[in-house]
Amino acid sequence: MASLKDLRGRINSVKSTRKITQAMKMVAAAKLRRAQAQAEAARPYAERMEAILALLGSAVASAPGAPPMLVGTGADKVHLLVVVTADRGLAGPFNTNIGRLARARIRALEAEGKQVKLLSVGRKGAAYLKREFASRFVGEVTFAGKKRVDFADAEEIAVQITEMLEEGGFDICTLLYNRFRNVITQIPTEQRLIPAPIPEGVAASEGPQALYEYEPTEEEILGTLLPRNLAVQIYRAILESAAGEQGARMTAMDNATRNAGEMINKLTLNYNRTRQANITKELIEIISGAEAV
Repeated sequence: MASLKDLRGRINSVKSTRKITQAMKMVAAAKLRRAQAQAEAARPYAERMEAILALLGSAVASAPGAPPMLVGTGADKVHLLVVVTADRGLAGPFNTNIGRLARARIRALEAEGKQVKLLSVGRKGAAYLKREFASRFVGEVTFAGKKRVDFADAEEIAVQITEMLEEGGFDICTLLYNRFRNVITQIPTEQRLIPAPIPEGVAASEGPQALYEYEPTEEEILGTLLPRNLAVQIYRAILESAAGEQGARMTAMDNATRNAGEMINKLTLNYNRTRQANITKELIEIISGAEAV
């Protein structure tokens, strides 16, 4: 049985931990409001950008000399996976869920005879995947130490991916990230970036269709929109991941705070019982001594 001193030390230690988890929960809640607002504001623009590209791409995809960013290289041998996670932990299963999704995707592709390359955005994803797939990494991006991730940061990642495509470094690029739904739920999401997804209903619709005249040409418009859309989709994923991270951390710290409270109650009960047992033992010894005299 632990001594009273040991129990007091454990109670004080858990109380200190509870104060830390409470503070981290409040900080995460404050950051969540801003991150959620940014993620929700980015969604309509990203979705509208995809719709415009689907409309333009349906007219150009089948033409000779179509941009590789739109139609790909025509092969399906090398896959680039862009894995977006957080730079910090203490967020429950937030980072692990994306790591598991990426690991399952890598194993499925390699089972089909494909080659996989990894580009990680966030330290936790890189740390998780390097245990098993270190040789597949072609780059790592981290925003540790930055108070805010800007669109320019996403553009740098997009430029890196574009350069790899121009050099023939991959055939298909897929983005993996946590999509924010609410404080409790973050959905591991897989989104294809290259070739740009064109819905079948747009690419091969039947019946009369509206005719559009473009100035400049569709090719020139796509030459500008495709790189920008790549940066927009990456930026959206980063914002979604940031909001999901704060929501997951807030939930994790709330659970930790409640668990600490339950542990304090159990330790306090054990402390009182031990103290009462010691007092009872001392009384019995005193009474026995008095009777012996």
